[in-house]
Amino acid sequence: MDKKEILVTEEGHARLLEEYNHLLHVERDQVAEELKAARAQGDLSENADYDAARDHQARVEARIRELDEMLPNVKIIKKSANALKTVGIGTNVTFEYQDTKEIESYDIIGTAEADPLNGKLSNETPLAIALLDHKVNDTVTVNVTPSYKVKILDIKPLQNVK
Repeated sequence: MDKKEILVTEEGHARLLEEYNHLLHVERDQVAEELKAARAQGDLSENADYDAARDHQARVEARIRELDEMLPNVKIIKKSANALKTVGIGTNVTFEYQDTKEIESYDIIGTAEADPLNGKLSNETPLAIALLDHKVNDTVTVNVTPSYKVKILDIKPLQNVK
């Protein structure tokens, strides 16, 4: 089975590596200390500190496994030759909703870095899919229920994409 590529900016890749190293070298040690302190309290059957430490350990280990799977499949987003002409992964797009005339701007990036509340939209969302490969002044239909239309006003390459 082929592993799915994880698209990230160089900045996003650095953040993932930093998180991974922090989990391995700081969080794991912290969890070990929490477990040691909780065990020292005696009876583990009704020990809330022990339960909390085990939950913390489970979250840390799950994230480490997730990053172990993700990091070998990372592909750094490169600036496209068409970055100023068409919407693509690694571009910022400004558009206008045709029904409300509201204007929004999003960076189109990979799922691992997506954060819509902070202007970072996954390339796998219906909005991004509709925008991809279109040009300034194109009006596109976003295929959700109910569908809506947006007009592309501007396209810029992302600053952290080389």
